[in-house]
Amino acid sequence: MLIAGVPGSLAYVEPIMHIRPQSVVTGIEANDSLAPSSPASEPPVSDAAILALLDGVPVAAHPLLRRHLNVEDHFGLEPDALVAQRVHGSAMASLIVHGDRNRPEPPLPRQVHCIPVMGNSDRFPPDRLIVDLIYQAVLQMRGGAQPSAPWVIIVNISLGNLRRPFHGQLSPWARLLDRLAYRFGLLFLVSAGNVIGSFHVPAFDNRIAFEDATAAARAEGVVNALAAIVADRRLLSPSETINGLTIGGRNLDWVSQADRASARANVNPFTDLDTANPSSALGPGFADSVKPDILMPAAREHLRVIGGGGGVTVSPAGPARGAGLKVAAPPRPGIEGAEAFTNGTSAATALASRTAHRIHDALEQAYGQEFLQLQGVHRAVLIKALLVHPARWPSEAAVLVKRLLGPVGKGQAPRQKDNIRRFFGYGVYEADDAVACAADRATFWCVGNLGRERVVDVVVPIPVAMGGQARPHSISATLAWFTPVLPGRKSYRSVRMKILEPGQLDGLAVAGHGTQPDMNQTNRGTVFTRQWSGDRAAVVTDGMTITLQVQRDPDQGASVDEEVPFGLAVSLEMPGELRLYDQVRTRLQPRPPQRAIP
Repeated sequence: MLIAGVPGSLAYVEPIMHIRPQSVVTGIEANDSLAPSSPASEPPVSDAAILALLDGVPVAAHPLLRRHLNVEDHFGLEPDALVAQRVHGSAMASLIVHGDRNRPEPPLPRQVHCIPVMGNSDRFPPDRLIVDLIYQAVLQMRGGAQPSAPWVIIVNISLGNLRRPFHGQLSPWARLLDRLAYRFGLLFLVSAGNVIGSFHVPAFDNRIAFEDATAAARAEGVVNALAAIVADRRLLSPSETINGLTIGGRNLDWVSQADRASARANVNPFTDLDTANPSSALGPGFADSVKPDILMPAAREHLRVIGGGGGVTVSPAGPARGAGLKVAAPPRPGIEGAEAFTNGTSAATALASRTAHRIHDALEQAYGQEFLQLQGVHRAVLIKALLVHPARWPSEAAVLVKRLLGPVGKGQAPRQKDNIRRFFGYGVYEADDAVACAADRATFWCVGNLGRERVVDVVVPIPVAMGGQARPHSISATLAWFTPVLPGRKSYRSVRMKILEPGQLDGLAVAGHGTQPDMNQTNRGTVFTRQWSGDRAAVVTDGMTITLQVQRDPDQGASVDEEVPFGLAVSLEMPGELRLYDQVRTRLQPRPPQRAIP
């Protein structure tokens, strides 16, 4: 008997058509232990968790974690997990709660709900299917008459299937996440995966040439080498999920200059370039959708030179003090409550989850019960939109990819953008910008449900301060939703939505921004984003508004009768114009709920 017939298990859900090899977590280490440093003074922590971590068993008694985790050992994995080997779960929990400890930040105000799905040595139980573990964990939290974490709307999945790179066919794990996201209104944040195998860089004859090259020449050589093997560096299951957000690794950390010197044994391929790490898995996603969705800090990944001859062969180096994110770690001999270093897309996903929580905190602080009384699914899908909304392609890196990968010629812009989004998705951004207020920027949001073949009008006030000035200004909008899915059919994503091009763009002197996925590319998943910008003087009259229309296209495959939840974020920005936010704020008045129209 391959799987026990336990009521509620996958054996009772649908027929098992074939058995795949058991998966293991994407490898990640926490090295170079440090003595603990004192955490910042901490306010009380609420036990009403909105974020769940499905990962390895954490060191729940660690000084940095003991007040912040609610560990529910649903699968009985904790007793057999040696404390000294509880690396991955501890690192992810630490990043979610505290961020990178190289840059101390206030901890999250709510506990994180942890259900371990990996046991000893950060391995999945050998007698359980991964999809069954995830399914049972989510049902425990959100299903049944007495859910253990009824307020959870964000779920961190810093895990991946090393044996299942994505090559067009959705994995069972990704399909499960898509169904759970729609059923329970959950935002799954999933790591893109780390491709840690060695690769050849033919641009440099030997290690000395590689080390001595200019920063620009070294970056160009490595990007060219990665471009030659993109087919071998695809996303790892379940990061092709349609309803979830996929997080890639950004070449960024907050290591001090003194500690950075200790990384000189390896080579930094991107000294001056804001880009994806060499090991970060590349898109696109299912049906050629934008994946990864965003890049988050994953440490400045260095390369080890492991061979030469007709070029150099390099391999991504592991995390360390000079190139890593500082996290809580299992105790070492003589060091209780140790800290160590980690990196990779798992870490990037944990930081994305922390940012999602901070967005929720900022909305709760600004709107109080008005926000908290929204349905959980609406808060989740709004956070999904707001996570992607500020993302932009890193300009210098995008230009480099375009120049090196092309293709060159008239009419090749879509294919050039395909190559850029393969590396960066919708882009990178600073987490602080996603939650901070700024005098020269105003962000609006709305949530709702949209029925079949319906349109809803969203009216946005335009401040007078944006008019009459020949300076850069922009309007950006991001729409996100959770779609029902049709497993086994080509039209897997059954509900499509989009933002129609507004008619007032000419008067505002803005046009579609060229450095973003085009309307066809952003119309393939469950996030649709547009940015319009310009630097000519706009004509703005007192009381002027712009109307954005959110449209649900005809359903693919079988019609879906129920309304589908969506969240929309819209920003107006004019850098340096400090009157913008206040003018918008004074114009906002409570409005009756928007109604969908035919």
